[in-house]
Amino acid sequence: MKRVVSVSLGSSSRDHRFETTILGQPIVIERIGTDGDVARARRLLEELDGKVDALGLGGTDLYLRAGRRQYLIRETAGLVRNIRRTPFVDGGGLKASWERWLITDYLPKQKGLSFKGRRVVLVSSVDRYGMAEAFVEAGAEVIFGDLIFALGIPIPLRSLVSVQVLAAILLPVLSRLPIKYLYPTGKRQEQITPRYQRYFRWAEVLAGDFHLIRRYMPDDLRGRIVLTQTITPTDVEELRRRGVWMLITDGPDMGGRSFATNVLQGVIVAVTGKRPEEITPAEYLETALRAGFLPRMEELNPREAPRAWRREPAAV
Repeated sequence: MKRVVSVSLGSSSRDHRFETTILGQPIVIERIGTDGDVARARRLLEELDGKVDALGLGGTDLYLRAGRRQYLIRETAGLVRNIRRTPFVDGGGLKASWERWLITDYLPKQKGLSFKGRRVVLVSSVDRYGMAEAFVEAGAEVIFGDLIFALGIPIPLRSLVSVQVLAAILLPVLSRLPIKYLYPTGKRQEQITPRYQRYFRWAEVLAGDFHLIRRYMPDDLRGRIVLTQTITPTDVEELRRRGVWMLITDGPDMGGRSFATNVLQGVIVAVTGKRPEEITPAEYLETALRAGFLPRMEELNPREAPRAWRREPAAV
């Protein structure tokens, strides 16, 4: 049986293990949280190196991206420096193709959910730049919340050009900071401190990293769509209580849990037997489709479906 393990800097309370068969191959998928302990995460990754078929890293990215530039996060690079034998992924290889296809093709053409003219808050675009480009391509009105949700600076970015310019200025410096200053890790992932209400009220769609959405979400999210990943049953109930109309996740429900993109990329690496760098974006997309990684769509509160969000006929 093949084995894929994602080591996360997030809370261990979100750990999960799931056994399944993908493309005819039995596989066990695990997520192990280290509660923000960077040294423990490094030891665990090094202990698993050579013993599993793919390793993922959650709670951080290896690179932040904007346009054609990518910026290596120094502390993450240190975490994975000694991984020699097992292929390592951070989800970036799959995000660019899969999430773009999801927004510009699958949801509008097969599920009748077009983002044209919709108000979208993407909480962080430099960790999923493909999603940022896809919303713009789909015709959405987008607020890129990198300054707001990651840095606490209440300035909305409204174009990809502004994201690229600020990324070129700030990321060479920010990427040198400890991960804990860039992203909620450990117990901080369990805290909800409502802030930035005006942006939650404005949005029809809240998209991107769930920990950033969850950290600041208000008590009232009636009628919203949340498009994200890394969702547990507890998260689903929190969104349901707040009146969220629909939850969409990148990947399928696996034992009550939607795994992060690094896990799904790790599964593709394991079942193809290739190194991550040998797999093209088109091959990631094609393999994900053959593996049945269709997004999870769940109407949490059907009565909260906004009248304005008219479902468009799906393509035949």
